[in-house]
Amino acid sequence: MPNSRSIAFTTGVLLGAAVGTVTGLLLAPRSGNESRRLLKKSAAALPDMAEDLSTSMQIQAQRLSGATAARWDNTLLRLQAAIAAGTEAAKAQRQALQTPRRGA
Repeated sequence: MPNSRSIAFTTGVLLGAAVGTVTGLLLAPRSGNESRRLLKKSAAALPDMAEDLSTSMQIQAQRLSGATAARWDNTLLRLQAAIAAGTEAAKAQRQALQTPRRGA
């Protein structure tokens, strides 16, 4: 089940890969023209990468949202059952206190 840590990790990995690629291109022993050409290719690929990352994060957020909604529904049902049980116990206790005791 994805969580905020896995989303943050995935984002960090992709961001680290992008920074590493740019750093590697700038420090690589290539001519200026060749490095610029590679940088242009990398820059052209960034929008697609950003769109893929955005889509992936939206999917993860939807999954997380669905899981949270399911947990909330479960908690709400348990809370309703607890309130009903508490109400019944209070009624029973009230009746017990109102009923006169024999032999007292």
